[in-house]
Amino acid sequence: MQALASFVMRGRSQAALVAAVAALLSLMVPLAALISSAAVALVTLRQGAREGLLVGIFAGLASGLLAFAALGSPAPAVGFALALWLPVWLTALGLRHGRSLSLTVQGSALIGLAILVGLHLKIAEPAVYWAELLEPVRASLVSGEILDEAGSQALVGQLARWMTGIFAASFYFQVLLALFIGRWWQAALYNPGGFGAEFRVLRLHPAAGLLGAASFVAFYLTGEAGWSAELVLLVSPLFLLQGIAVVHALATSFRLQRAWLIGFYALLVLAMPHAELLVAGLGFADIWTDIRAKLRGRGGKAE
Repeated sequence: MQALASFVMRGRSQAALVAAVAALLSLMVPLAALISSAAVALVTLRQGAREGLLVGIFAGLASGLLAFAALGSPAPAVGFALALWLPVWLTALGLRHGRSLSLTVQGSALIGLAILVGLHLKIAEPAVYWAELLEPVRASLVSGEILDEAGSQALVGQLARWMTGIFAASFYFQVLLALFIGRWWQAALYNPGGFGAEFRVLRLHPAAGLLGAASFVAFYLTGEAGWSAELVLLVSPLFLLQGIAVVHALATSFRLQRAWLIGFYALLVLAMPHAELLVAGLGFADIWTDIRAKLRGRGGKAE
């Protein structure tokens, strides 16, 4: 990965090439989208707004030509540029000028909020819209004899009511992951260990905790998928990230081997979503208790 970051920083053409090729690869391997966006983030973080924007434009032109040649239309490349490169470019600018990972992480949630509001303004019945999009999935469940007709309709109907919040949260979380990869690359090239130290002190403002608590209480009282549930989904990735930051700080404080962190991430994948809920709960609790400060007070090395 460091070799790829070095190639990106060789020049504008190399950065645009990586962004464009990875964007096209994401049509077959979705995770390649993170590499594409991270290339734009790295250039923006290191060289500023103009250079990052130019890389995005050149990558958009290149991927548009490739998409036209392969698919007969440049639309997928244009959509990719607007949907992922632009938000990553904006968040990278915020981090470059604000120099605060915590502030940037919280500010990125506004992207999710904008998507949430935009979907509700554009679509009169979001649940009906998502149910129509999920109809092929429902039909495949029935044809594969995984669920019967009634069960598949109930499952898709329930999922459709949550999809607006899930989409908004997953979108800005993906933007954050791309930004983190770009920041990690930057640190690996110019400030080894810098991103780890920066991430381990990531801390949300209490206002984010209050918003999360209020949304959860409102959802608990109503018991239905709606604005309160969507806000819970929107702020949950923030608590998850703070929980992961606390785990990394604890691992550093107690000088645990890297295998412990590998096991932690394996648990997040294998015990999904229960492990994520526990770690998010840890992050939420840390807003009020500041576990890392207590470690520092006891002489631990929490950073």
